[in-house]
Formats: sequence, structure tokens, C-alpha cells
Amino acid sequence: MASRLFSRLRHTLLAALVAGSVAVPVSGMARPASVPAPAPTQVTPLRAATVAALAERYDVAREDIRAAERTATADDDPARAAALRAMEDPARHFLTFDGRDGGRTAEVVGDLATADHVAVLVPGADTSLDTYERFRAGAVALQHQLGARAAVVAWLGYETPGTVSVEILTSGRAVDAAPGLRRFVTEIAAARPSATISLLCHSYGTVVCARAVSGLRVGNVADVVLFGSPGTGYDDVAALHTSAEVWAGRGASDWIADVPHVQLFGTLGFGADPVSRGFGARIFPAGEGGHGDYLTPGSTSLRNLARIVAGQTPAAGPVSAGGPRA
Repeated sequence: MASRLFSRLRHTLLAALVAGSVAVPVSGMARPASVPAPAPTQVTPLRAATVAALAERYDVAREDIRAAERTATADDDPARAAALRAMEDPARHFLTFDGRDGGRTAEVVGDLATADHVAVLVPGADTSLDTYERFRAGAVALQHQLGARAAVVAWLGYETPGTVSVEILTSGRAVDAAPGLRRFVTEIAAARPSATISLLCHSYGTVVCARAVSGLRVGNVADVVLFGSPGTGYDDVAALHTSAEVWAGRGASDWIADVPHVQLFGTLGFGADPVSRGFGARIFPAGEGGHGDYLTPGSTSLRNLARIVAGQTPAAGPVSAGGPRA
């Protein structure tokens, strides 16, 4: 009886540690409320990334953005309406847009029709239309670092969990998101077969990518890059069942290092630390930055992420070892 009580107490304390480590550093961040929006236009898969085909897809998405902007204006939500008007800019290119339930988008930065390398960015918690420009800024910075022969797709293709929520501690949202990410990557690979594709996955997005890659056909993805990861829900790279090169990095000031790498009851927590030796990923130097700094212009992490996407060896430098900081 005493041993069972101790075991239950231990599990409860570990669960509390996981929850506290994730929630406390950003406890002031609240998930934005859902805003009404019309259903998007149904489109067929992109068969080829030609200039004409892309222009048609971008035009459809722009009309969907305009429809959402009109709805936000009618609903007396000036902040959302202003954000949507910025997205309507003809210089911006969306493959998909859905303004419902926090928003779903896939925005292309660069020229997908001529890109030799395509990076698909997968975001973590608290990413929605209301925080989207921060996410997009990272995509822009990465594309500038890569140059003209590369395109970056900011893929907000799922309902991200709130940082202060039960969902952030489980893989439920990732399980729901993974099929959509697989379909999207498969579509891009078919439309641009000569390009190499990399999945760049941040924070909770690493859980999404880990769930998605095992179902991708061999050759669709060259690299899977996990940064700022709380864990993936898998013990090691072999469990991902992917032929892609798997990389992991963590900034020296990233609070995610203090998240306990445990998995309780099969659903709570995300297990092994991707930057630990036992996980088996290739470790890249991610500099001194914090959890939101990986795509900051001029940073070590941004330079090395770009080098991985371009098929180059990351620049040498100190790396963050697995386990919590002292």
C-alpha cells in the first residue's frame, strides 16, 4: 500500500514539474479568442509549381483573406481586420488560408517556382492569426539568409495549443496535425520534385513533425530539424522511422532545457531530450539565444538552420547538452 502511494505521489509531482516548467515562463500569455470567418475556397492539390499555377493559387487565397477581413470588420474586430488587410498585400503569397478557429495558413516567402531548397517552418504553441506576424518574421529572416534559390513556407496548418493549457502537455494536438502536414509536404514534393525539402520544427512543432515524418514517403524530406524541443514523444531517432537526416539544437538561454524529459501514463510529457546523446540526432550549434530567438537575424542558430536547409555542414561552435541547466 505504501509503495503504491509513493508511486502515485511521485507521478503527481513529476506531472506538476512538467506543467510548471512549461507554463510558468510564459504565464502571462493567454490564447487569443477565436474570431468568426467564412469557410475557405476548396482547391485541388497543386500539381506543378509553375508561375501560372502558383499565381492562381495565391489569388484564391487572397480572396479568402479578403472575405475573412470583411467578416472581421462586420464583427467589429478592428485588430483582426487590420492584420488581415496586411495579409492581402499583393506582394505576399499564400498557398492556403482559413481564418476559422485561430487560423490556418501556408505562406510562401521566396519563389517556389524556382527554388532548389524549400524549408517548411512548423510553429509551436500560441501561434495563430493574432500572433502570426512574429512567426512570419522568422520565415522572412530565414529566406533572406538562404538567398534567392530557396523558398520558405510558414506552415500554420493546425490549431496550436496554448502555452498555459492542458493540451501543451500531451501529443493530442500533434496527432491531429500530423496528417495535414504529411499531405502538405507530399503536395510540395510532387509540385517541385527537383527541390530538396527540409522540415524546421520549433517547440511543440517538434512533436507535430515527429508524428508526421513516419508517414511520409521516402525521399519527400531531406532533413528534419528540431529546435527548442520539449521532446518529441519518441525515445530516439530510430523510432521516427524516417530516412531524413534528423538534427537537434537548443539555445544556451532557452528555458525549455528545464522541462523534465519524462512521459507519464503514455500521454503526459514528451520523453527523451532530442539534444541528448541517446536520442541520436545530429546536434547543431544554436548559439546563446532563448526560446524565441532561433530565427533572429544575425544569430548563430539562424545561420546554421540555413546551412542545413542548403545541404551544408553547420558552422562549428558550442552546443547545448541534454538535461536541465545547472
